[in-house]
Amino acid sequence: MRIGVFICHCGRNIAGVVDIKALVDRVSTLENVVYATNEMYLCSDPGQRKIQEVIKEFKLDRVVVAACSPKMHGATFARAIEEAGLNPYLIEIANIREQCSWVHQDLRKIATEKAFKLIKAAVAKVALAKPLEPVYVPLTRKVLIIGGGVAGIQAALDIANGGFEVYLVEKSPTIGGHMAQLDETFPTLDCSACILTPRMVEAARHPNIHLYTYAEVKQVEGVVGSYKVTIEQKPRYVDPEKCTGCGDCAEVCPVIVPNEFDQGLGGRKAIYIPFPQAVPAVYTIDLEHCLNTEKLIVCEQCYKACGPKAINYLMGPKEIEIEVGAIVLATGYDLWPIENLREYGGGEYPDVINGLEFERLLCSSGPTGGVVRRPSDGKIPKRVVFIQCAGSRDPKHGCAYCSKICCMYTAKHALLYKHAVPDGEAYVFFIDVRAAGKRYEEFVQRVMGTDGIKYLRGKVSKVFQRNDKLVVWGVDTLSGVAVEIEADMVVLALPIVPSQGTKELAQMLKAPTDEYGFLSEIHPKLRPVESSMMGIYLAGAVQAPKDIPDSVSQASAAASKVLSLFSNKQLALDPIKAEVDLEKCVGCGECAKVCPFGAITMKKRLDKKKRKYAEVNKALCQGCGCCMAACRKEAIQVEGFTLPQLRAQIYAILDAKPTKVEIKKKEGGNEDKTAIVKPR
Repeated sequence: MRIGVFICHCGRNIAGVVDIKALVDRVSTLENVVYATNEMYLCSDPGQRKIQEVIKEFKLDRVVVAACSPKMHGATFARAIEEAGLNPYLIEIANIREQCSWVHQDLRKIATEKAFKLIKAAVAKVALAKPLEPVYVPLTRKVLIIGGGVAGIQAALDIANGGFEVYLVEKSPTIGGHMAQLDETFPTLDCSACILTPRMVEAARHPNIHLYTYAEVKQVEGVVGSYKVTIEQKPRYVDPEKCTGCGDCAEVCPVIVPNEFDQGLGGRKAIYIPFPQAVPAVYTIDLEHCLNTEKLIVCEQCYKACGPKAINYLMGPKEIEIEVGAIVLATGYDLWPIENLREYGGGEYPDVINGLEFERLLCSSGPTGGVVRRPSDGKIPKRVVFIQCAGSRDPKHGCAYCSKICCMYTAKHALLYKHAVPDGEAYVFFIDVRAAGKRYEEFVQRVMGTDGIKYLRGKVSKVFQRNDKLVVWGVDTLSGVAVEIEADMVVLALPIVPSQGTKELAQMLKAPTDEYGFLSEIHPKLRPVESSMMGIYLAGAVQAPKDIPDSVSQASAAASKVLSLFSNKQLALDPIKAEVDLEKCVGCGECAKVCPFGAITMKKRLDKKKRKYAEVNKALCQGCGCCMAACRKEAIQVEGFTLPQLRAQIYAILDAKPTKVEIKKKEGGNEDKTAIVKPR
């Protein structure tokens, strides 16, 4: 056994705390270590070349790198030793930066001692390492995209233009998402529909895109390269092949209900298209509000008015099963419920509204035709107060994060309000302005300099009604003066939260979320669009609050990851998988019970006793180790992290020497004959 140990300074990240010279001297005395050295930056090209040269010169068969987290550069060093002729799994990373120098910055002696023990443990583990080879599985080169907003559309078009089939699933009757509800976009104030509609049409007509609207993903099974997905498409009760979108049916429908697309500020019929540019341009019957039910037909007005006879009251849900190799999550966002802000009159006063509702009032295709009117009485408001960070950056409301886009859309709303009501007054309460984007700061400064728009730096304490006015109590912290404003309307910039159903979808896909429910990426800087579940990628506000340019950029980044994955005809999976020792396995099934990925099934042996044994599906196994922890017979172990390796690490850290203790076989029993290794 010939092990080489390479210790990284990482600038002063490690060397500023750990005594590197003393560390090299002590490590060189460890058993099986034939070479120990240190470098300023091992991850650099000269550092990697040094490792490769030493491997060849000293004929090393194992390598330990003491540096930063293996998540950061583990793959880098594995490739380096592979190029030098070693199997890439004959390396161990001792994390002496995050786990040592960074957490013991004022304890040089302790940090150096801890670094030595971490390296010693790595040496003990790698001595028992075996060469491993990737597991190859078939790759279905099709992709599922969940969410038909601007991020989902962009990802779908990029992948489809790359020549691969895309299944785009949207739970609403139309694609477009929240961007379709906007009037103009900051900072250029160009028409949102003018930008988005051509993309929506392109996605619907693209030969490589299969569009499923009014549909939801109900089940996902399998693993990267081979996901089996069940989609349930809800019945529209209108045949999309026959519907011409003429609108004759809606004209005769006697039922009017609040329009969700207009945030409830306008009305729609029980048979409807969400908005004029909807894609697909197919009407949908809302059976919840229709006079008919699944069993009783009492109104046939729309059926009689439909020339193409597209209406079918007996239409039922449709289940579609597809197989894909990758999944892109682009489920977007919702706004935090306004009812949660009672101190601002949320849910109590009709003229206290959220930013998306104000957006619909500004829109020429909105419920008021672009004329800003109060929801309570239809009057044009002459004084509007905008409250930023209304729930955001506030731990007591559970939304301690910044929602990122609020400063910009509030500035846009104030400016568009002045365009719509030139003699009106706009007041904006803000904590600070966060305008981090191209031309964003210039846009905010333009708004601040507009007559009739006044920015007040301070927090609003309360909003209440006095006669027909809304009274806003706040403070201008720059002057220290308490402020009371009588307003006709109050607009709250509410926190952006994950869309409804994101939690359930994440659980279905076993994709991790952060404390606020947004999907978590592997690394915020280096791998921002990849979930820790291989083959699942993130796009847009499903990961965190984002504006349109960031959502589109991330969607294209996710698409590039999918295209990179699909550049192979088969998929090479990490061989860190569970392995069953059939001689030890007694078929108890405990491993199958605890496996979170359903990778273990119980099979019957072909002998006379038909005893059971565990079988691991290597494509499904993620190497988590739950099965290894549950097995009392030590019959199942994860390659690269076997129990002998883990014990060797522990003994090395404790300075304990293992000894064998034999177990005597019980009379007539099936006691395990394998020796248990314990420290002295």
